[in-house]
Amino acid sequence: MSFITSGAGAREEEVCRYPGSNLWFRAPCAPLDEPYIAFLGGSETFGRFVPDPFPDLVDRRLGRPCLNLGCANAGLDTLLKDPGLMRIAAAADLVVLQLSGAQNLSNRYYRVHPRRNDRFLAPTPKLAALYPEVDFTEFHFTKHLLTTLLGLGPDRFAAIREELRHLWMKRMSRLLAVLEGQVLLLWLQYPDAGSRRGDPLGADPLLVSRSMIDRAARQSLGVLEVPVAPASLRAGEMGRMVFGPLQAPTAEKMLGPEMHQRIAGQVAQRLQRLL
Repeated sequence: MSFITSGAGAREEEVCRYPGSNLWFRAPCAPLDEPYIAFLGGSETFGRFVPDPFPDLVDRRLGRPCLNLGCANAGLDTLLKDPGLMRIAAAADLVVLQLSGAQNLSNRYYRVHPRRNDRFLAPTPKLAALYPEVDFTEFHFTKHLLTTLLGLGPDRFAAIREELRHLWMKRMSRLLAVLEGQVLLLWLQYPDAGSRRGDPLGADPLLVSRSMIDRAARQSLGVLEVPVAPASLRAGEMGRMVFGPLQAPTAEKMLGPEMHQRIAGQVAQRLQRLL
């Protein structure tokens, strides 16, 4: 067993590994020798900075094992490229999959980190040729990269958006096929940043439209839409989270305990009808 550490003066969540997987998950890892529900997703599913992530809360509400297979900063690439994780998820009675954005996919224009998919690694020659004036060494995160490129004009960016949306659909379809469609899609609906602060990429999941989600839903058990808000917008939420002094800017963008309770309640209610 180990801990996720950030160098920000705090010991973070205890983590563990399941057999056959190279990824870190919230500890303790649950036994795999009895029926279970698997939860796949990114930082929200993992439950950064909260004592009780929503998969754990669903476990208690339903009284049956719920495996938290959320990985901090994970996207579709993280999930698909870990065979051990895919085997564990495919063996579940049912999977709850948190929808992730399209920005965190390796593609013909740039590469992302294989496990922390929000990290930008390098441009491809195709992207360098499309934006010869850009110094790509300045970027460490995909959202910063894409926001900057979009700011240089919508015409060139259109090709990147189309590429990312195409790959999101392709990889989502592949993931759902591996899981044989026994998947409830979880859409955590944040306030539309584009309407409030002028964020050109809009709200999470970034670059993923409702029509794309509707298409994915036809290959699954459906979509559960849960409105959520980051901790900074909920009175008292930051005080109920655990983070170091240098982690506050990150923690305020995450979901607090109240939101995890809301998600758990709605997920448990839907699962009761599906199981």
